[in-house]
Parts: sequence; C-alpha cells; structure tokens
Amino acid sequence: MSTVTIHEAKATLSKLIENALSGEEVIIARRNKALVRLVALEQPASRRTIGAAKGKIRMGQDFDELPPGFEDYV
Repeated sequence: MSTVTIHEAKATLSKLIENALSGEEVIIARRNKALVRLVALEQPASRRTIGAAKGKIRMGQDFDELPPGFEDYV
C-alpha cells in the first residue's frame, strides 16, 4: 500500500493506475489525512462461450404448435 498527496496523484495518475491494476492499494491524502483509496475493479470471471448451455435447455414437443383459435390469424 502506498500513500500519495493529491499533487503527486495528479502528476503520476497513469503510474498509480498501473499500480492499482497490478494489485497494489493506493491511498490519496491531503495534509496526511487519507481521503481516497484507489483499487482496481474486479473483472468478470470469464467471457461467454458459444455452446455453454448445450444440453441444459429443452423445448417441449408442442413448441411450434399454435394454441386453439389462432389458425385464422396465420
């Protein structure tokens, strides 16, 4: 964990962001009083993959049948 002043944070923001992304916690302070904690956001676990739900979803035998009375509208 590192602590920097607001002035230092303005001058080195890109570096502080890189540090946070690598897992370091950065505290931004004013007059030795901690104000803000800079940490990386949690990333999604993984990307969606095509076919991940294969075998988990089933359609009923009557999926494409119309309910009674709708034949006139087709």
